[in-house]
Amino acid sequence: MAVSPRMRNALTLFSAVDDVLCHRVRLVLAAKGVTYDLIPVDPQNPPEDLIDLNPYHSVPTLVERDLVLYAASVVSEYLDERYPHPPLMPVEPLARARLRLAMLRIEHDWVPQVQAIQLGNKQQAEAGRKRLKELLAQAVPLFKAYKFFLNGEMSLADCAMAPIIWRLDALEVPLPKDGKVIEEYGNRIFRNPGFIRSLTDQEKNLREIVL
Repeated sequence: MAVSPRMRNALTLFSAVDDVLCHRVRLVLAAKGVTYDLIPVDPQNPPEDLIDLNPYHSVPTLVERDLVLYAASVVSEYLDERYPHPPLMPVEPLARARLRLAMLRIEHDWVPQVQAIQLGNKQQAEAGRKRLKELLAQAVPLFKAYKFFLNGEMSLADCAMAPIIWRLDALEVPLPKDGKVIEEYGNRIFRNPGFIRSLTDQEKNLREIVL
């Protein structure tokens, strides 16, 4: 199936409607104020266009003219470089490396727990909740250290972390006893109009929007 001319001429994002990795990319786009076409995707039944474009048939997938990118980390960094204002990574190499490592940990350690809760059987979901509680407790000092996650300004690391914090109530994962700092962190981001723009209708229903 040929990809439509409209898709080739506009920035297009194939995205699931409730997925932390897709939400991560939509949050980057919202932070940049970039206009794009959103194509909602059922990951279990990907459309033919996506099958043609991405050998893994995965979301998020970004299309810009002849460029096709997939994997949330690749898409997010491309968008930050393609649309440099406002910057979502610090200038200093050491700070950039620290945030990249944090994003890798989020993707490898945190995201699988969310997916286990959302998509797994009862045993997998309970194991995911237990591990996510542990990760939140371990991360409390990191949330205390800076206004945003490991940084004084909002960064790509927040675009990876905030979608997880947004879903905690829906995932039935309580904050640790000293987790008020995590709640405060989340509210700082959730009040941002860009965050609201990043939400699908399904994601808006996951918790109360704080204004």
